[in-house]
Amino acid sequence: MDFKNAKELLALCQKKKLPISEVMRQREILLGETTAEIVDQRMDRVLEIMKDAAFSPIKDPVISMGGLIGGEARKLCEFHDLGKSLCGNVLGKGITYAMATLETNASMGLIVASPTAGSAGIVPGMMLALQEVYGFSDKKIRQALFNAGAIGYLAMRNATVAGAVGGCQAEVGIASAMAASAAVELLGGTPLQCTYAASTVLMNMLGLVCDPVGGLVEYPCQNRNASGAANALIAAEISLSGIRQLIPFDEMLVTMYSVGKKLPSELRETALGGCASAPSACQLCHL
Repeated sequence: MDFKNAKELLALCQKKKLPISEVMRQREILLGETTAEIVDQRMDRVLEIMKDAAFSPIKDPVISMGGLIGGEARKLCEFHDLGKSLCGNVLGKGITYAMATLETNASMGLIVASPTAGSAGIVPGMMLALQEVYGFSDKKIRQALFNAGAIGYLAMRNATVAGAVGGCQAEVGIASAMAASAAVELLGGTPLQCTYAASTVLMNMLGLVCDPVGGLVEYPCQNRNASGAANALIAAEISLSGIRQLIPFDEMLVTMYSVGKKLPSELRETALGGCASAPSACQLCHL
C-alpha cells in the first residue's frame, strides 16, 4: 500500500477501489506494523487536540508570547454571530478556527503541526467548519484527516514543508492543499478531484514568502492561515464542480519546490525581508 507520488497513489485508489483516506490509513497500519484500532485511536487524539486548539481561544482569548496576536478569533466569532460575516458559514467558521489555532500555538499551547506549527490552523479550520455546517460525525472527520495526511506525506517526500526552504508557500500552501483535498473527499469527490484541488491551491499560492515579524510565528502567520483556509475552500469548490486541473499535483509540487529554492534568503523565514522589514513591524519588535 506504499506510494511515492500522487500518480502511484491514484493508481492504488483505482486498483483497490478505495478513497485516498483509506489507502493512507491502510498504509499506516501495514508499514507501522500495528492495528487498525491503534491507528484510529491516534487519529482520534489528533482530532481531539485540533478541537481544543481551535475552540479554547474563542472562549478564553490568550495573548501570544511575543504580544503580536491574541483575541482575534473571538472578535471574528462575535462578528459572525451578529450576522455580519461576508464569507458565509463554512468560510466564516473556517477562518475563525484557523486563527484561533495560531493563537494557541503562539501562546505555547498544544497544537497539531499540520504540516507545521506555523500553518497548523488551516486543516482543523476547514475540517471543523465543515463538521459544524454539514453535521459530519467525528468518524468522518477522522477519515478525512487521513486524506490530508497523504497529501502532506507526498509534499514532505517530494518537496518541502519548511518555510526556511521553500517560503510560506511550502507551509501555508501545503496545509491548504491538505485541507482542500480532505474537503473534496469529505464532500463526495473522487481521488483525482482531491489531487486537482491540492494542485489548484499550490498554483494559487505559488511564490508566497515567509517573513515572520520579529522572527516569531505570529504575524503575518495568523492572517495567512485564514487566507489559506479560503484558498482551500475555493480550490475544493472548483474541483467538485468538475473543472479539470491541467497541471497534476506531482508536477505542481516540483514547481513549488523549485520556486521556493529561488526565493532569496531574506524571504525564507529569516525575518530580514517582506513584512518583517516594514518600519511598523520593526517598531513593534523594538528593533
